[in-house]
Amino acid sequence: MNLFITSGTADFLLKIKEKHQAENMVLMNNNESSILVHETENKTLFSSPRKYEVIDSAGQLGHEGFAVFNNIPVTDEGRPLFEDRFLNRPRLIENEPGFVAIRVLRPLSSNTYIILTIWENEGAFENWQKSKAYAHAHKNRGTEAGIDGARPNIFESASYVSKYYIEGE
Repeated sequence: MNLFITSGTADFLLKIKEKHQAENMVLMNNNESSILVHETENKTLFSSPRKYEVIDSAGQLGHEGFAVFNNIPVTDEGRPLFEDRFLNRPRLIENEPGFVAIRVLRPLSSNTYIILTIWENEGAFENWQKSKAYAHAHKNRGTEAGIDGARPNIFESASYVSKYYIEGE
């Protein structure tokens, strides 16, 4: 499975989505930008997308809710360790109230992996961040046992988070 992301104005992206209703596309907006996400086994309809391979997933991409993109730049040497950690994660997030979907995305045209989570609403995401499952998933952060404390450092630069709202049709 592949996932493609393109940016543009909300109106422009909505027209693309409406033109290709048979495709699995999700329009996401925040105060700064709009993106259209296309998940498919086939090629994308976008002319110059950011390209990812879905290496782990649970749930369905929703057509409403709250999306969180954890963007993590990883060195070429660090890719196997990074992927191993995510492919062998405890999978506790899937049991959290308000959880809708997760995609672990391997970049095909950059160094930045994305951990995409979809929630019923922003409050469900915030509650997860305060949960025992979140604490367990991040218990080794900043330690030698944690992926961010691994030697050699596998991160190209600091990670960053982007958040979007998905509005129902």
